[in-house]
Amino acid sequence: MAAEAAGLDALVTSELSQPAPDSAGLLADEIRRRHGDAVAAVIFYGSCLRKHTDEGVLDFYVIVDCYRAAYRSRYLRAVNAALPPNVFFLELESPIGTLRSKYAVMSTSDFQRAVSPDAPRSGIWARFCQPARVVWARDDTARRSVAAAAAASITTALEVGIPLLPGESDVVEFGIEDFWQNTLAETYAAEMRPESPDTIRSVYLAAPTRFERAARDGLEALAAAGCLEIAWVGERAQVTLAAGRRHAATRSWQRRKRRRKLVYLVSLLKSATTFGDWLPYVLWKLERHTGTKVELSDRQRRHPLIFAWGAFARVLRNRDLR
Repeated sequence: MAAEAAGLDALVTSELSQPAPDSAGLLADEIRRRHGDAVAAVIFYGSCLRKHTDEGVLDFYVIVDCYRAAYRSRYLRAVNAALPPNVFFLELESPIGTLRSKYAVMSTSDFQRAVSPDAPRSGIWARFCQPARVVWARDDTARRSVAAAAAASITTALEVGIPLLPGESDVVEFGIEDFWQNTLAETYAAEMRPESPDTIRSVYLAAPTRFERAARDGLEALAAAGCLEIAWVGERAQVTLAAGRRHAATRSWQRRKRRRKLVYLVSLLKSATTFGDWLPYVLWKLERHTGTKVELSDRQRRHPLIFAWGAFARVLRNRDLR
């Protein structure tokens, strides 16, 4: 296992340590100012990283020692522990212009659990099987912890995603690009984020060589651990799963789908309340992810957490949970 795991570890360690843009560094400094000594690491990821731009909203994950140390507010501590992460919006006037970011706060222990195959949601490992940067880390221990989570995200993507590829046999043959396209599409859908095939393909095309290496190193690590058998047929992988594993994994994924969508909705509403003006944000997110504009009455707009649930539920039932 050591050599195979070392290949995957080397990939994510090198990737995470690459320089981040100045905009990410300035925002990370402000995030650290907000949450103080509790911050162990700040990780930059997402579309702005992929597109090499600071136009738009930059995405971060902030890893903290514990929620008690990260917040003065008892409410923020409680909701972060009950349903991590908490998500905040940050706008910063800087020497290079106005910068905007969205950042999620998770404890180190919650972050490690969220990248395992048994995690109740796919959103965390689906993000960190993709390229990311550690903008700031307290020490080598924090860096190693983030690298371990990134490596686990890749192996989790493979363990979860391979059984979801087309077919029924426990011997699964596939191209690497096809694997990533299908797995990313499944995770976007599971998080109520229907994206076009072109958008999903653009994630892969932003770093095809990297995704190829990540899949190969991850497959070799899983094979060395006895999780599967791997052979190569030209450029295609031929994976043999344990008997019945594919059927069981597919059923489990489908069975959890509705629960994931409900959890996502609750998380969206909870996270939106941590924004300064949260209602336009959540309406925009729902319209973007379901294709349906949510019309609210004056009463629903004045008291959305009391009266708007019915409108939100109708959109999800009619559009996304069909």
